[in-house]
Amino acid sequence: MARIAIVSACLLGIKCRYDGGDAVDERVIRAVEEELLIPIPVCPEQLAGLPTPRECCEIVGGDGFDVISGRAKVISESGRDLTNAFIKGAEEVLRISKIVRAEFAIMKDCSPSCGFRTIYDGTFSGSKRRGVGVTSAKLKLSGLRVLGPEEIFR
Repeated sequence: MARIAIVSACLLGIKCRYDGGDAVDERVIRAVEEELLIPIPVCPEQLAGLPTPRECCEIVGGDGFDVISGRAKVISESGRDLTNAFIKGAEEVLRISKIVRAEFAIMKDCSPSCGFRTIYDGTFSGSKRRGVGVTSAKLKLSGLRVLGPEEIFR
């Protein structure tokens, strides 16, 4: 029986990433095709009203949990503080997850919104570190399980 899941829209081939591209993941597509997954595609950054394409952003001073608690910020490459937009997007995704009664979420790693295990380190140098994005943190705090595409068939 298919399970309802919040899914980072870019993983489904929707061109919503900051650079206007996608991050299609064949494991997610296969789970949909095999009727194991009913995906609810979301892009927290678009839900927050940010444009596509948009400036690259990273979390500075912590991870998504720290952003939610006010100890860290989401900053664009040019230095704009977009923390409030990222929090708004996370809140919208959480609202959607409750409306559709999502059983879990499948998120795109490394994103300042969706990263579920790894995020960029806030220096815009391409370096990564352990941590979660703002939306993944919000979903986890609500009790929703957050997975990566590699965990769908486990």
